[in-house]
Amino acid sequence: MLLRRDLDVIRRGVVDGRRTFANTLKYISITTSANFGNMVSMALATPLLPFLPLLPKQILLNNFLSDIPSITISTDNVDPEHLERSQRWNVREVQRFMILFGLTSSVFDLLTFAALRWLFRTDQASFQTVWFVISLLTELVVVLVLRTRRFSLRSRPSKLLIATTAITAGIGLVLPFAPGFDGLFSFESPSWQLMTFSIGLVAAYAVATEVMKRFFYARRH
Repeated sequence: MLLRRDLDVIRRGVVDGRRTFANTLKYISITTSANFGNMVSMALATPLLPFLPLLPKQILLNNFLSDIPSITISTDNVDPEHLERSQRWNVREVQRFMILFGLTSSVFDLLTFAALRWLFRTDQASFQTVWFVISLLTELVVVLVLRTRRFSLRSRPSKLLIATTAITAGIGLVLPFAPGFDGLFSFESPSWQLMTFSIGLVAAYAVATEVMKRFFYARRH
């Protein structure tokens, strides 16, 4: 029942519905791929390392922090081409998305493990701290890359998504150096070489994900 004699109310309702559906699909696709990648990485690393890649409390903290920007995906901007026509739920596409980008994440996780163990020769605390930082930053970066089918820099995220991502990334970088939190979460302040390596790896991961995204959608079409 229209409360006003204006058919534009229906148009706005359709657009809002398509925007909500698009953002819901973003959240499901990105979250499932991230969780799948982390599961594969942990499963492969656990029998090969003499200690757990991350302690349970570090995993919980990582999940809590990474979920903050993910919640704000509901406020994200949607590219105009997704509003021009209705979208359909496709489970198989979500599965392909999850496997491709989840395994891409796992490849970089395994590169991280190899570098920390055999290149930098880190101990348990340092290893877990650096992977905590890298794991958190990659989860934040992948949201910004995979939230759009366009080149990431050509699609503007919502202000709330950008703000929560930046704040969470800052918290993740500061936590290993914050007095009190190092003991609470068993962190060890990493050297500048390890931090430089971490940021460089995250940047490489963002580029690789962007390339894989273009391949994924090009092949789909």
